[in-house]
Amino acid sequence: MSGALDLNTMWFFLVGALFAGYAILDGFDLGVGALHLFTRGDEHRRILINAIAPIWDGNEVWLVAGGGALFAAFPNVYATAFSGFYIAFMLLLFCLIFRAVSIEFRSKQPMAWWRTFWDISFSVSSLLAALLIGVALGNIARGIPLDSEGAFHGSFWSLLHPYALLVGVCTVVLFLMHGSIFLVMKTEGPLQKQILSWTKPAIIAFIGCYLALTLSTFVTVPHLAKAFFSRPILYLVALINLLAIINIPRQMKRGRPLRAFFSSATTMLTLLLLFGVSAYPHLIYSHPLAANSLTIYNAASSTKTLWIMLIIAACGLPLVLVYTTSIYWIFRGKVRLDEHSY
Repeated sequence: MSGALDLNTMWFFLVGALFAGYAILDGFDLGVGALHLFTRGDEHRRILINAIAPIWDGNEVWLVAGGGALFAAFPNVYATAFSGFYIAFMLLLFCLIFRAVSIEFRSKQPMAWWRTFWDISFSVSSLLAALLIGVALGNIARGIPLDSEGAFHGSFWSLLHPYALLVGVCTVVLFLMHGSIFLVMKTEGPLQKQILSWTKPAIIAFIGCYLALTLSTFVTVPHLAKAFFSRPILYLVALINLLAIINIPRQMKRGRPLRAFFSSATTMLTLLLLFGVSAYPHLIYSHPLAANSLTIYNAASSTKTLWIMLIIAACGLPLVLVYTTSIYWIFRGKVRLDEHSY
């Protein structure tokens, strides 16, 4: 039993790491998309698109890997999440598809109306995708109504409660900050100065959202607050999280956007780690009947399946890491338009 417990815990954090990788990597290009309409002029908008064009699809590999790992390791959670959040996930999928189409189609025709249409589509789908991700996370954190068989009893509208919407807004603001810092690294000249003027308000807005969300979590999500006080490791994670947040404006003020970007990524990672460790061993918390919750024990595949999938993950995950690292290395540096640009 202890071996099975260790294996289940390992998969809990592995699935979490895959989704965290997606949040960090796709978070900034969703932020770039949301900021896209704030720029003026076709050349500047093309630069923003080309800043993420070589890497956005690679970033979404982490989402596919995370979904596959969740399906293999915790199939009951996968079934409950995709049935309970079906409309929300279909909207998210539509947004991710539509923003990809917008990137590819925008420069196919020179007409102003054509490019304006795809610009709006790109920004709106990026913004809505970030909001939906946050709303889903907010519902997982607070809990959703489950019956004794782990089936969701609610509607799409019941998912849009104040706490989930607050998490959604915080996610949007976090991605905007993350994306603006990324753009500072990838641009130069007047466009970079314009983006720098966005970064400070984005950082201030995120800090405000962060404080509001922290207070709201302790007040309205008691099971996470209780876990925080009973698990000392969370104090260390919270300290790292706080230092990372403080370091973002510090590094931007010193003209070090790369360090600020890594601090922003660390902020996202530690926030998700705080949520994961606080929620453990729950995968989907049942609210108000906690006894119906899906955990790493009652929702997991067989021990044999977990072992086989762990071997596959050990072979496949390094390939994803190598691919991601190589793409970012190849397309490092400032964005400059040429005949091959979007």
